[in-house]
Amino acid sequence: MTNIDQAKQELREKVWRRLIDGGGAPADSSGKIPGFYGADATAVQLADQDFWQRASTVKANPDWAQYPVRVRALQDGKRVYMAVPRMASLEPFYLLDPKNLGLPPEEAAEKKGAAQVARRLAPESMEPIDVVVCGSVAVNRSGARIGKGAGYSDLEVALLIEAGLVTDQTVIVAPVHALQVVEDDIPETEHDFSVDYIVTPDEVIPCANRRRPSGLVWADLSPEKIAAIPALAARARQG
Repeated sequence: MTNIDQAKQELREKVWRRLIDGGGAPADSSGKIPGFYGADATAVQLADQDFWQRASTVKANPDWAQYPVRVRALQDGKRVYMAVPRMASLEPFYLLDPKNLGLPPEEAAEKKGAAQVARRLAPESMEPIDVVVCGSVAVNRSGARIGKGAGYSDLEVALLIEAGLVTDQTVIVAPVHALQVVEDDIPETEHDFSVDYIVTPDEVIPCANRRRPSGLVWADLSPEKIAAIPALAARARQG
C-alpha cells in the first residue's frame, strides 16, 4: 500500500467511526459507501438545483445511499444510467428509461429491479450525461473525495470521459451526510476526479477546484483488476 493509499484508508476509517458514533448511519456502515440517514433529503435538495432541473440524463452508482436520488430522477422524467454492480459485464451500465420502465420508479431504481428490467449498455451505446451522482465515504469543500477503496467510481467516470459522455458541461455531485464532509486534505492521484457540488440533507456546497482525468490511467490498474472487469479486459486485449 502506498503512502497515499494509507492516508486515504485512515481517513475512511475516521469518517466511518464519526458517522456511526454520531448517529449518521447504521452500525454496519464500515467498509461501505454509507447508507446515511437523511438520504431522502439530499434528493430533495438536489432536485431544487437549476443544473438538475435542466438535466435529461443522470448517471448514478448503485449504492443504497443514492437510491432516493435515482428514484427522484426517474420521477422527474430523467434517463438514468446506473452502474452494474462491480462493473461485472461487458456492458457495464444499466439504462433506466422513465418512458419504458416496466416497474414503478421505486422498484426499478433498486439493484434487483434494475437487473430485471433495465437494458445493459456499453459506453458507445449511451447518450451524453448531464449529471453524475457518485457515492462517497468522505469529501472536502474543495471537491476532493474518496470512495470505499474499490475504485469503481473512478473507472466508471474514466470510461465515460473516454467515450465523450462526461464532458466539461457534466456536473458531478456527491450526496452525503454532513458528518462525511471533512476539513482534512484528501490526497489525489492521476485517476481521481473531484465533485462540483456536495449535497447534504441541509445544504448544497459548491466546490471550486475541479479535477478530472482524461480517461483510464492504465498504469494504476493491476492485472487482477483488469481481468476482473470485463470491459477493461476487452480493451486491454484490443491493445
